[in-house]
Amino acid sequence: MKQGRSLEELGVELQRQRNVRQDFVADSRKLTFSTGEGGSKLSMDMGKELLEFGVNPLAHQQISTRLGIPLKYYQRMQRESPALLDANVNNWLQQTRDRRMLRVMDGNVRAFLSDRYRRLDNLELCAAVFPIIKDMKGAVIESCEITDAHLYLKVINRRMKAEVAVGDPVQAGFVISNSEVGLGHLTIEPMIFRLVCKNGMICKDFSQKKRHVGRQVENYDTAYELYSDETLAQDDKAFFMKVADTVRCAVDESKFMLTVGKMQEAMNIPLDHQPMQEVELLADRFNLTENEQGDIFRQLFISGDNSRYGLLNAVTAASQNAADYERATELERIGGEILALPVKDIAPIALPAGKVTPLRKELAS
Repeated sequence: MKQGRSLEELGVELQRQRNVRQDFVADSRKLTFSTGEGGSKLSMDMGKELLEFGVNPLAHQQISTRLGIPLKYYQRMQRESPALLDANVNNWLQQTRDRRMLRVMDGNVRAFLSDRYRRLDNLELCAAVFPIIKDMKGAVIESCEITDAHLYLKVINRRMKAEVAVGDPVQAGFVISNSEVGLGHLTIEPMIFRLVCKNGMICKDFSQKKRHVGRQVENYDTAYELYSDETLAQDDKAFFMKVADTVRCAVDESKFMLTVGKMQEAMNIPLDHQPMQEVELLADRFNLTENEQGDIFRQLFISGDNSRYGLLNAVTAASQNAADYERATELERIGGEILALPVKDIAPIALPAGKVTPLRKELAS
């Protein structure tokens, strides 16, 4: 399992972000987009003052989506014709005439969202779930991280253990993830932690999700900054109480044993193709990079386990070499996706005879 920050480092960063973040709601007609040598800026007319912020890559994507500008064309205008990009964005900001929530941090717009977006923030989430995790007997936070897109808490219960095979013990756990920037629900997902290699597999089944949708913010003509008012605080308290209850039930022994049973079944499901081709087919299904394919094939070769169980373990082992924590977590989810596949679906359409792929080139060199 890829390691992120320590709990102390996580707490320091969450508090820092709390101190510098700002949230605004503005009519799109109060916004002006401009691009210069230093990148794009989004200006907001507050009535008595004009605020200007940089634009993060995610916010660019969200602006593109909201205004109906194809992302590839948007990015091409960024590179080749910034003035044309400005004209397109400003025209559609005026034409769209809706209200947007702008989440700002460190002087940059980090998210461009609906005014109905519910702010379920990471610091409040941690305050709600940390005492619950602390009270769980045997529970430890094995890994945690905060990225530009998500907060992750990966919790293992050392008291809930089983063996997939003799000498191959696993422990139950769960992953809590949250996005403050509109990239998904607040999610609690079961996890299996394999002790022999310290890898985690996030299970597809039995996950719990909470949506970031709330009441529409009151309608005003001018742009304004959002604060954590008393009503919002009460709503959040009730919501996070429900989240805390979900966390208490996140490690369920019967569901854990069902997953262990599936893993034992996977040991007896042979791969339908040679390992190299199996990895290439997996890459087609899950959009793996060439480096990820190479890492997975090497893990599969080293283990010598040409079963579905061997394949999912190769994927979760490769997650430790992922470029970043986000991608490592996604590979852990892919491991769970492989476990959940019907037997006939582990291998999609076979590659054409004689096809030479980048992975084959790499391994042959």
